[in-house]
Amino acid sequence: MSEIEEARPARPWRPEDGARPQVWTWPNGARPALAVWSAGRWRYASVRARQVWGDGSVYYQVLVDLHGDTRVTTRLYRWPQPGLRVVHGSDVEPSQGPDERWQGGLPRAPRRSS
Repeated sequence: MSEIEEARPARPWRPEDGARPQVWTWPNGARPALAVWSAGRWRYASVRARQVWGDGSVYYQVLVDLHGDTRVTTRLYRWPQPGLRVVHGSDVEPSQGPDERWQGGLPRAPRRSS
């Protein structure tokens, strides 16, 4: 088996990168997932958000246990790269929130009508 390069995390967007990214998020329980190559194994990573930066590059913000020790962290990865794979998609369409959620926060719960 050939050696797989570990997934390289990206730095967060900064104003000098141009226009704010377009961000899509999924609700808990309906998130897509990636596999992240870390510490010699593929690690399951739940996708919190997909970001498309002004230059067209795509980034995924994920929750992942990088070392298999149950410490889950948030990481941002540029797509594609050899250390990332798709595990599964989502049956739910992502939502694109207002400006205060541009960093990839979770979507708000729907309002209940009385």
